[in-house]
Amino acid sequence: MISSVFEKLKTDTYLQVPFTILVTICVVSMVFSILATRPNITSGTFTKEDIASKKTNLLFFGNFHKMGYPDYDWAMTELLADKNYLYSSMIKDTYFLGIVLAKKYKYLRIAYNIFMYGLILAMIAFTIAFLMPGATEIYTQ
Repeated sequence: MISSVFEKLKTDTYLQVPFTILVTICVVSMVFSILATRPNITSGTFTKEDIASKKTNLLFFGNFHKMGYPDYDWAMTELLADKNYLYSSMIKDTYFLGIVLAKKYKYLRIAYNIFMYGLILAMIAFTIAFLMPGATEIYTQ
């Protein structure tokens, strides 16, 4: 769409404002969509001291994805042997998943709203540009 409209903008300058609105809202909504889906990078490792001091949540994949299976197996056995550590890990995992999802949904909602209202605004601007008497003369002078 951009390539086909870009040439028209040189001759039909009255389309510049609606086109700029449309491109801007698309880019801004894409940025918020990317922010919502962008993953956090974690170290993916833990130490035996982390397990002994119960600092690592083994239920979250980001805390073990770079570990070898024997270390993970040992740590999970330790976790499962301690009921309080297990329940605490489950509670933390559920809580922090909710925090992360709330942030992601907030960004998605912003992206959807920008896109929806921006698209409406762009369509109104295109309608005005095409239908309003004298609109083409205002932009071509």
